[in-house]
Amino acid sequence: MKLRLRALEPTDIEMMYDTENDKSLWVYSNTSSPFSKHTLKKFIENSHLDIIEHKQLRLVIFDEANSYGFIDLFDYDYVSRRAGVGIIIFEKFRSQGIGSLALKLIEEHVLNYVPIHQLYANISSNNFDSISLFKKNGYNEVGLKKDWVFYNNKFNDEILFQKILNK
Repeated sequence: MKLRLRALEPTDIEMMYDTENDKSLWVYSNTSSPFSKHTLKKFIENSHLDIIEHKQLRLVIFDEANSYGFIDLFDYDYVSRRAGVGIIIFEKFRSQGIGSLALKLIEEHVLNYVPIHQLYANISSNNFDSISLFKKNGYNEVGLKKDWVFYNNKFNDEILFQKILNK
């Protein structure tokens, strides 16, 4: 499988709309209301902005046959040279190693094109697949945020993972 990352295209709006409005994923993205196509269209139109200016970057994980999901950089901090990373692999493509390949690709991308020192991920303590993915790819568990996210009528913990990219 020859995975690559690419910028968002206007034709990605349906794929983004379905992903952003999938309520089963909201618990992981701290989303609490649906996104309109208009809002997503504006997001795509602004996605050409540099991560230093825009503080975020969303890329599509793809190969010549399929789009497999999205990988995001968010809350980029130029001064401290860090960014959060989030990933969604579409359900039918999970458990095939795509997440690991996408993390490697985004790490290569930022090391080559972004002033960066580290990436971090905030993962719900019950998102075992994501925890496994990040641990397997060299992210260290560095903190536990107790009762950090409220969903399913209760407070839930979130784990902070961190990976230093250059020393």
